Amino acid sequence: MKITPRKINLYMLFKLPSAFFCGVRVVSISDTKAVVKVKHRWVNQNPFKSLYWAVQGMASEFATGVLMIEEIRKSNRKISMLVTHQEGRFTKKATGRINFTCEDGNLIKDAIQKSIETGEGQVIHLTAAGIDTSGDVVSQFVYEWSLKVKL
Repeated sequence: MKITPRKINLYMLFKLPSAFFCGVRVVSISDTKAVVKVKHRWVNQNPFKSLYWAVQGMASEFATGVLMIEEIRKSNRKISMLVTHQEGRFTKKATGRINFTCEDGNLIKDAIQKSIETGEGQVIHLTAAGIDTSGDVVSQFVYEWSLKVKL
Protein backbone atom coordinates (compact mmCIF):
# COMPACT_ATOMS: atom_id res chain seq x y z
CA MET A 1 0.00 0.00 0.00
CA LYS A 2 1.49 3.33 -1.10
CA ILE A 3 2.03 5.97 1.55
CA THR A 4 0.14 9.18 0.80
CA PRO A 5 0.14 12.47 2.71
CA ARG A 6 -3.45 11.84 3.81
CA LYS A 7 -2.65 8.36 5.17
CA ILE A 8 0.50 9.47 6.96
CA ASN A 9 -1.29 12.49 8.51
CA LEU A 10 -4.02 10.20 9.82
CA TYR A 11 -1.32 7.89 11.19
CA MET A 12 0.21 10.92 12.92
CA LEU A 13 -3.07 11.72 14.67
CA PHE A 14 -3.07 8.32 16.41
CA LYS A 15 0.64 7.58 16.82
CA LEU A 16 2.17 11.07 17.19
CA PRO A 17 -0.66 13.22 18.60
CA SER A 18 1.62 15.99 19.89
CA ALA A 19 2.96 16.59 16.37
CA PHE A 20 -0.55 16.45 14.93
CA PHE A 21 -2.00 18.95 17.43
CA CYS A 22 0.96 21.29 16.86
CA GLY A 23 0.00 21.38 13.17
CA VAL A 24 2.72 19.22 11.60
CA ARG A 25 1.40 17.89 8.26
CA VAL A 26 2.94 16.02 5.34
CA VAL A 27 2.37 18.00 2.13
CA SER A 28 4.04 15.72 -0.41
CA ILE A 29 6.22 12.66 -0.68
CA SER A 30 8.07 11.23 -3.66
CA ASP A 31 10.96 8.80 -4.17
CA THR A 32 13.53 11.48 -3.44
CA LYS A 33 11.78 14.31 -1.62
CA ALA A 34 9.37 14.92 1.26
CA VAL A 35 7.79 18.20 2.32
CA VAL A 36 6.27 18.69 5.76
CA LYS A 37 4.58 21.94 6.77
CA VAL A 38 3.81 23.58 10.06
CA LYS A 39 2.20 26.96 10.67
CA HIS A 40 3.10 29.22 13.57
CA ARG A 41 0.09 29.39 15.90
CA TRP A 42 -0.56 30.14 19.53
CA VAL A 43 -0.39 26.45 20.52
CA ASN A 44 3.12 25.92 19.06
CA GLN A 45 4.83 29.22 19.82
CA ASN A 46 7.58 30.09 22.25
CA PRO A 47 7.56 33.16 24.56
CA PHE A 48 9.15 35.21 21.75
CA LYS A 49 6.10 34.69 19.49
CA SER A 50 7.81 32.44 16.98
CA LEU A 51 7.63 28.73 16.25
CA TYR A 52 9.00 26.72 19.18
CA TRP A 53 12.24 24.93 18.30
CA ALA A 54 10.87 21.52 19.29
CA VAL A 55 7.98 21.87 16.83
CA GLN A 56 10.50 22.67 14.12
CA GLY A 57 12.36 19.55 15.21
CA MET A 58 9.22 17.40 14.95
CA ALA A 59 8.46 18.66 11.45
CA SER A 60 12.04 18.32 10.21
CA GLU A 61 12.47 14.82 11.67
CA PHE A 62 9.21 13.76 10.09
CA ALA A 63 10.40 15.03 6.68
CA THR A 64 13.42 12.72 6.90
CA GLY A 65 11.58 9.85 8.59
CA VAL A 66 8.69 9.64 6.15
CA LEU A 67 11.20 9.16 3.31
CA MET A 68 12.79 6.33 5.32
CA ILE A 69 9.40 4.72 5.97
CA GLU A 70 8.45 4.82 2.29
CA GLU A 71 11.79 3.40 1.11
CA ILE A 72 11.62 0.61 3.71
CA ARG A 73 8.08 -0.21 2.56
CA LYS A 74 9.26 -0.47 -1.05
CA SER A 75 12.13 -2.80 -0.10
CA ASN A 76 9.68 -5.46 1.19
CA ARG A 77 12.08 -6.14 4.06
CA LYS A 78 11.84 -5.67 7.80
CA ILE A 79 14.28 -2.89 8.58
CA SER A 80 14.76 -1.10 11.86
CA MET A 81 15.37 2.64 11.87
CA LEU A 82 16.49 4.91 14.69
CA VAL A 83 17.68 8.49 15.05
CA THR A 84 21.07 8.29 16.77
CA HIS A 85 22.10 11.94 16.59
CA GLN A 86 20.59 15.30 15.65
CA GLU A 87 21.88 18.82 15.08
CA GLY A 88 19.91 21.97 14.45
CA ARG A 89 20.77 25.50 13.33
CA PHE A 90 18.36 28.41 13.59
CA THR A 91 18.96 31.39 11.32
CA LYS A 92 15.75 33.45 11.39
CA LYS A 93 12.65 33.88 13.54
CA ALA A 94 10.12 31.28 12.37
CA THR A 95 6.68 32.80 11.86
CA GLY A 96 3.92 32.04 9.38
CA ARG A 97 3.99 28.81 7.39
CA ILE A 98 7.27 26.88 7.35
CA ASN A 99 7.94 24.03 4.92
CA PHE A 100 10.56 21.47 5.92
CA THR A 101 12.03 19.74 2.90
CA CYS A 102 14.27 16.68 2.75
CA GLU A 103 15.67 15.75 -0.66
CA ASP A 104 17.86 12.81 0.41
CA GLY A 105 15.74 9.93 -0.87
CA ASN A 106 18.59 8.57 -3.00
CA LEU A 107 20.87 8.33 0.06
CA ILE A 108 18.22 6.28 1.83
CA LYS A 109 17.74 3.95 -1.13
CA ASP A 110 21.50 3.34 -1.40
CA ALA A 111 21.88 2.71 2.34
CA ILE A 112 19.00 0.23 2.40
CA GLN A 113 20.41 -1.60 -0.61
CA LYS A 114 23.85 -1.77 0.99
CA SER A 115 22.36 -3.07 4.25
CA ILE A 116 20.42 -5.75 2.36
CA GLU A 117 23.53 -6.82 0.42
CA THR A 118 25.94 -6.87 3.37
CA GLY A 119 23.61 -7.66 6.28
CA GLU A 120 25.31 -4.86 8.21
CA GLY A 121 23.73 -1.78 9.72
CA GLN A 122 24.16 1.53 7.94
CA VAL A 123 24.35 5.10 9.20
CA ILE A 124 23.22 7.99 7.02
CA HIS A 125 22.89 11.73 7.54
CA LEU A 126 19.70 13.34 6.24
CA THR A 127 19.07 17.08 6.07
CA ALA A 128 15.79 18.97 6.33
CA ALA A 129 15.65 22.71 5.76
CA GLY A 130 12.82 24.89 7.09
CA ILE A 131 11.87 27.60 4.61
CA ASP A 132 9.33 30.37 5.23
CA THR A 133 6.90 31.84 2.70
CA SER A 134 9.39 34.49 1.61
CA GLY A 135 11.93 31.79 0.70
CA ASP A 136 14.28 32.35 3.64
CA VAL A 137 15.81 29.41 5.49
CA VAL A 138 14.72 29.70 9.13
CA SER A 139 16.32 26.49 10.39
CA GLN A 140 18.23 23.48 9.18
CA PHE A 141 18.43 20.08 10.84
CA VAL A 142 20.72 17.12 10.24
CA TYR A 143 19.61 13.71 11.48
CA GLU A 144 21.87 10.71 11.81
CA TRP A 145 19.72 7.66 11.10
CA SER A 146 20.82 4.11 11.81
CA LEU A 147 19.15 1.35 9.84
CA LYS A 148 19.56 -2.40 9.77
CA VAL A 149 17.83 -5.27 8.04
CA LYS A 150 16.19 -7.59 10.56
CA LEU A 151 16.83 -11.28 10.12
